[in-house]
Amino acid sequence: MKKKRFLIPLIICGLMIIVNITARCSEKFSDFYVLKIFPYISAPLTRFSALFPFSLGEILICTGILLVLVGIPLFIILITVMKGRRKKVLSVYFCTVLWIFTYILSTETLNCFVMYQCTPFSERYFSESGEHNDEQLEKLYAMLIDKANELSKEVPRDSENRFYLQCDYKAEAVKSMKNISEDYEQLSGYFPKAKPIKFSYFMSQSNLLGIYFPFSMEANYNADAVDSNYPSTICHELAHLKGVIQEDEANFISFIANINSDNAEFRYSGYLNALEYVHNEIYRQKITSAYSITDSISDEVLNDWFRFVPDNYWEDNKEKEIISTEVVETVSDTAIDANIKMNGREDGIKTYSRVVDLLLDYYYK
Repeated sequence: MKKKRFLIPLIICGLMIIVNITARCSEKFSDFYVLKIFPYISAPLTRFSALFPFSLGEILICTGILLVLVGIPLFIILITVMKGRRKKVLSVYFCTVLWIFTYILSTETLNCFVMYQCTPFSERYFSESGEHNDEQLEKLYAMLIDKANELSKEVPRDSENRFYLQCDYKAEAVKSMKNISEDYEQLSGYFPKAKPIKFSYFMSQSNLLGIYFPFSMEANYNADAVDSNYPSTICHELAHLKGVIQEDEANFISFIANINSDNAEFRYSGYLNALEYVHNEIYRQKITSAYSITDSISDEVLNDWFRFVPDNYWEDNKEKEIISTEVVETVSDTAIDANIKMNGREDGIKTYSRVVDLLLDYYYK
């Protein structure tokens, strides 16, 4: 019986390693898993997590940190004091660690790693990536500006002429994703409401608007961000729940869900978010012929775009800073970049901005 405590998790870990290797060697295997098996794994886990009003994943992370901070000193104390039972203490401790590692490896493999190896969502549904020219990028830029300018007049605005949400954005995000699931079968099925993160200040320090937890199958968002970010962010995280793990593709799905929404606030957020990426790409490539188009951006859009957190946010929350924001942001960016590269995307954290390529593929097939 004692051997089984170690044997079972070791067997599971071995199976997960085989699944990872197979996924990296066979795109067909990954496609079959994502389309035919993953829905039966994700659906019950997603529904179970949805029973909790708080982020279950955040609780698990906090518990894990607590176990490290308390568990290691406790282990040292027990192994020092309980000299006659050291063997049992060692057995219980390493068995617990092994099961925790097995759970993390299993959920990361089944709910994340395999998805990186499958056929890209964009290739499966609308087009393979093609070559595009500066003229098309300029046209896309102008179109997004026109749409954002138009919708900026239709959405609620505060006393500072800034956009804010009046709708139930968590429910509207679910509705928007369901709307496009008719065209994209992979997105069909149950969607939970996204959950705010309690420690949103730490997310802000990490420069994160949303986060997907594979080990709890939840879509979470930064509750401290400004309203204009929520529609795009939440739909992005909901896309991850359907096995769309690549960041650029989740951004693209979020855009499609937002602009096809019945709600003007969601449509505006979608165009605004895409406009920011395209604007950055225009100036990164130094397409000077497009610079004059920037002058056509309305005052309302200029008031809303490139806003992450409210004004004076960092000053007002300075007392929450345990570790400096610079350190947290650097560590977070490095970890995200390394994770994406480890799963086969050489451009790492830059994959977020690759949504511009998908937008060009979509509009200029």
